[in-house]
Amino acid sequence: MTVTILIVLAGLMGAGGVVLAAAGAHLAPGAGLDSAAYMLLFHAVAVIGGAALVHQGLLWRPLALLVLAAWVLGAALFSGDIAMRAFTAHRLFPFAAPSGGLILIGAWLALTVAAIAAVVRS
Repeated sequence: MTVTILIVLAGLMGAGGVVLAAAGAHLAPGAGLDSAAYMLLFHAVAVIGGAALVHQGLLWRPLALLVLAAWVLGAALFSGDIAMRAFTAHRLFPFAAPSGGLILIGAWLALTVAAIAAVVRS
């Protein structure tokens, strides 16, 4: 069930990424929406790939689920803050985009640990 929810969120991230890419091209060129779109699209694919790796047992499940959730949260904070600034000239909250970026960096490092832990535990 948890993995299914994360895959659903990845689908929403992918759709949001496409919307932001179109908005960046047509509504607010130069506002940084391309970066927000790429972050959502890239991490949507990462969540789906990570879910497949969890299913195959190639990642230690408890940590891998945390990684997938962190990818969703980090990408949402980063992209949401950029989109909010582009469309409303306000932020989600102070340091939302950098916080999202730090969460993403930590999650990618945790993915490494989840892979090593799966090997050690098998």
